[in-house]
Amino acid sequence: MTTSPAGPGGTAAPARRETFSSRRLFILSAIGSAVGLGNIWRFPYVAYENGGGAFLIPYLVALLCAGIPLLFLDYSIGHRFRGSAPLSYRRLHRAAEPIGWWQVLICFIIAVYYAAIIAWAAMYAWFSITKAWGDDAEGFFFNNYLHSADQAGLSFDFVSSVFFPMLAVWIVTIVIMVAGVNKGISRANAVILPLLVVMFVILVVQSLFLEGAMEGLNAFFTPNWDSLQNPGVWAAAFGHIFFSLSVAFGIMVTYSSYLKRKTDLTGSGMVVAFANSGFEILAGIGVFAALGFMSVASGQAVDEVASGGIGLAFVAFPTIVSEAPFGAVLGVLFFGSLVFAGLTSLISILEVIVAAFQDKLGWSRKAATLVVTIPIALISLILFPTTTGIHLLDTSDAFVNQFGILACALVTVIVVSAGLGSLPRLQKHLNRTSTVKMGAGWRILVGGIVPVALGYMLINEIQTKSTEQYSGYPAWFNGVFGWGMAGALIVGAVLLSLIPWSDKSRLKDAEYDEYNAAEELDGDVDNNREDVKA
Repeated sequence: MTTSPAGPGGTAAPARRETFSSRRLFILSAIGSAVGLGNIWRFPYVAYENGGGAFLIPYLVALLCAGIPLLFLDYSIGHRFRGSAPLSYRRLHRAAEPIGWWQVLICFIIAVYYAAIIAWAAMYAWFSITKAWGDDAEGFFFNNYLHSADQAGLSFDFVSSVFFPMLAVWIVTIVIMVAGVNKGISRANAVILPLLVVMFVILVVQSLFLEGAMEGLNAFFTPNWDSLQNPGVWAAAFGHIFFSLSVAFGIMVTYSSYLKRKTDLTGSGMVVAFANSGFEILAGIGVFAALGFMSVASGQAVDEVASGGIGLAFVAFPTIVSEAPFGAVLGVLFFGSLVFAGLTSLISILEVIVAAFQDKLGWSRKAATLVVTIPIALISLILFPTTTGIHLLDTSDAFVNQFGILACALVTVIVVSAGLGSLPRLQKHLNRTSTVKMGAGWRILVGGIVPVALGYMLINEIQTKSTEQYSGYPAWFNGVFGWGMAGALIVGAVLLSLIPWSDKSRLKDAEYDEYNAAEELDGDVDNNREDVKA
């Protein structure tokens, strides 16, 4: 094994690329990335708003026709080209490198605000013990805890109760990242993910015994079949799947590059996809059972108390905790689950960025992690534990996490399928090592169905955000931190791709050359077998 440079100024060749020590650890890490805050606070409300039980039909169609095919596309690119997102796309074709950097920069924006939500959840797990929010959960969250400013802007008026939990989140995350793929990421997911599942199962069971739970479940599962005629419902299903599975923004490309050469890619992907969906449905049951209790307790209909996102987590759920039997336990389990789900996702998001700079500059794991994550942590700690942090978070999430990812995913599938014609090559790679074989249907889905769905959603997002001022924020604020930031990521991706690859980078890596030669040899063997069969 070669030695790695001690830092940016090192002169030795980069160390042999790390790999997951087992397929099980990869699957745990991939599930940990996919299972995030959105599974718990987004899916139940999206399903409820789009036909209840009937939504499961477009959801399943979207999973099978878009989510899993795109997941396999990410796996095939990362595993075949053995690199971070920029390096894998560069090896696919030199002109495709900016796509990888676009994904890296999207992850950068998400990382700087994601830590804030994890910190809020950690504090609310503590607040649940004493029910610190009293009788006004909404007022407590925005005024007493966040000290949210009346107007969106950029303030450096820090809120200590947000700053110090965020600092703790960043310290824990950086320690895990420095430890590497096996000692850090794998071990963290092997511990955190089972804890998350156990905690959430207990939460769901406790919620089912609350008075009114069946009212909530009836609201959640009762199908509105007429909704299936609404194109917006199908678009919501496809949109949710794209965000839920962590596809098309570098995470699965990076994680799959750490797999050993002969790994069952499609079998692993199926496990990850269905485990993620299973967790989402479990979240829907638990959340709506609790909302049913809130409905009965308040004398309001379920549709009047149901909400998603931040409103569900930090306003509706604290109200439930205040009124439910053993509410403190319910609160600790719910917010503890948010912390664990957020941590595993934040780790995967940061890994996209760390791996990209490690590959391009040839730095050691420790050097790349510290040089990348510390500045990200500092930016996060400067911008988000402030009185205007929630406004900045809301805008960044709406324009970059949703609008930006849709645009990047659309460009990716068009370039890979139509521009480079790489789908047959990637399909062959998938089939070489996988139990579930991909046929022409996979190419049709990735090159046809997925671009149409993405294009529809992207046009709809552009129209919506162009015709109305998002959240009533000032035009300059949305212009700078919304449209401006989304556009800046594209420019930044092109500029980063123009930076020459270091002589110590993995672009010309003997290890990859060996791997590539073995792949080509396997391909020749496969071709010979096909000739014999013919």
